[in-house]
Amino acid sequence: MKATKFVAVLAVAGLALAACGGDDDDSVSSETSAGGGAETTAAGGTETTGAGGTETTAAGGTETTAAGGTETTALDCPAKEPLDEVNIGLVTDVGKVDDKSFNQSAWEGAQQAAEEAGGSADFIETAAATDYANNIGQFVEAGANVILTVGFALGEATAAAAAENPDITFIGVDQFPAQSLCNLTGLLFHEDQSGFLAGALAGLLTETNTIAAVLGTDQVPPVVAFKEGFENGAEYINEEVNVISTYHPGGLDVAFTDPEFGATTARQALDNGADIVFGAGGQTGNGALIEVAREGGEALCIGVDTDQWETVPEAHACLVTSAVKLIPPGVVELVLAAQDGSIEPGPFFGDVGLADYHDLADRVPADVQTQIEDLTEQVLSGEVPTGYQP
Repeated sequence: MKATKFVAVLAVAGLALAACGGDDDDSVSSETSAGGGAETTAAGGTETTGAGGTETTAAGGTETTAAGGTETTALDCPAKEPLDEVNIGLVTDVGKVDDKSFNQSAWEGAQQAAEEAGGSADFIETAAATDYANNIGQFVEAGANVILTVGFALGEATAAAAAENPDITFIGVDQFPAQSLCNLTGLLFHEDQSGFLAGALAGLLTETNTIAAVLGTDQVPPVVAFKEGFENGAEYINEEVNVISTYHPGGLDVAFTDPEFGATTARQALDNGADIVFGAGGQTGNGALIEVAREGGEALCIGVDTDQWETVPEAHACLVTSAVKLIPPGVVELVLAAQDGSIEPGPFFGDVGLADYHDLADRVPADVQTQIEDLTEQVLSGEVPTGYQP
């Protein structure tokens, strides 16, 4: 796999930042959500105590006392034995394993992990959400000792399988482990940070002061984080910017596999004056990127999840960068930790950033590149909050 050069210094894995702040009142932001879906958080459940405090039930959570202090809670897990042989089973969401984005990144990580561990990796593509439990079960029966499930929607089925199979290590990508299970780790990312940087870049590069985001469903918290970060980053850097954000109106079964919707929505944004489009929604987002590329370089586009310069060559004419979360390295790190018995349950945060500008570097002036580099350090350190409230 070709190495990717990243513009930014990436966040340290495991860093959990509390984002706060507000939008500039002078900027304009519009959101379309035909499905009217509610914003869903991935946080663990809370329990209100008699004193009015809250206790987070997720692994490694915190308990707030009446005096306002916090006490960290941790699972009492037995020591894990190293794995003699690593057998990885990966279950995709309804997107294909070669979706050129999210699922593909996880599969690349699984393959690399298997190679480094001297083990094996296989995958099952999910055709419908009703198949989640059955697909996981197939790997349980096949003897997989590390099961990797990809996507927020698989969280419930993954937790249920982990509870029933304590001797198997489960890793859920984009899943906050809402149950305290010693064999379940969630690989999470601060999508709002990479989205914020993408929005800031778009806010600096736009000539029309209108940019757009074509998104998957708002039923998935990482998509909401990308969207909110993108809008807030653009507005942070450019008070005059107008952001047109459109969620896919369908459910989890179709929102990430609809390139036609992505293309149509991108075309509508272009017709309404947008000159930069952020595609964040699997194959749906890919459709948006490819549609913008048909402008022949007159408009720019920004990819998501992985460096889509490497995966969507049809978008080269417009693809200035991608808002990335480094899924393959995160998967590799966790699988190797499972191999040597050091993997910890609960949430694990991977790295985020912006991908290289590649052949469109000359479209990004030197002063803008410097500004983005400086802003990246500030965002990833928490000095500049993204304004996203999960």
